[in-house]
Amino acid sequence: MNKVWFVTGSSRGLGRNFVEAALSRGDGVAATARNTESLDELVAAYGEAVLPVALDVTDRAAVFAGVKRAVEHFGRLDVIVNNAGYAQVGAVEELTEQDLRDQMETNLFGAVWVVQAALPYLREQGSGHIIQLSSAAGLIAMPLGGAYHASKWAVEGLNEALAGEVAGFGIKVTVIEPGGFATRSGKNPDPLANGHMAEPDPAYDGLRRHLAQVAGKQPAGDPAAAARTLLKIVDSDAPPQRVLFGQGFYPMIQQAYADRLKTWADGLDLSAEAHGNLDQPTH
Repeated sequence: MNKVWFVTGSSRGLGRNFVEAALSRGDGVAATARNTESLDELVAAYGEAVLPVALDVTDRAAVFAGVKRAVEHFGRLDVIVNNAGYAQVGAVEELTEQDLRDQMETNLFGAVWVVQAALPYLREQGSGHIIQLSSAAGLIAMPLGGAYHASKWAVEGLNEALAGEVAGFGIKVTVIEPGGFATRSGKNPDPLANGHMAEPDPAYDGLRRHLAQVAGKQPAGDPAAAARTLLKIVDSDAPPQRVLFGQGFYPMIQQAYADRLKTWADGLDLSAEAHGNLDQPTH
């Protein structure tokens, strides 16, 4: 057995493809899903090489128990894939408190619980690789995606800090930032297309119609190709800390970062004014 994986959100989409790619080359996988019946085909095909774990990542105690069970079954963990998540769609004004809390509980807190549960084992081993699924939506923002963007921008910062904290223990961290992938029926190039919808306010209907017209212009990526690329990353001695999966979003991200740098540069006089001069007495 080459490596042992712990993958959240394994029932479908990119997570399912990651699991299948790892198993197909002889790795062991603890595959989590809310309903493990979705994993029956994998168990039938790969036997004890796959450990199905029923898991809701928002349940911290269950996450710790699931990770412990995986270690007891396989003896170690090598690759932790934080993949579970979803997109909450809606204008900021439309979001209910529960909409926003649920988004953060899954996409941010769920990822934290998995990391906290796995790290003691990885530190003891002196090795391991944490893979965090973010999104191109973790780097740029668009209308109607405020909650989803907030959750993904949060995991970007969290994992950047984490990488510096665990490097001394021999643990690597890579943030995967996918664009659109054909993870459900047919094409899905829109990162917000498969989300949970907030109760719509008619005030934003025009914006919704406009975004619907421009969405889906980028070609959808192949999840199987993404899985093969992930294998290459986890086998690397020097994996990237961040990597975009898919084509089409880099020019948008490049422009967004250039615009931010220009905005800060244009406001340097305000920055200096706000800093003040404590050496000069005030009157």
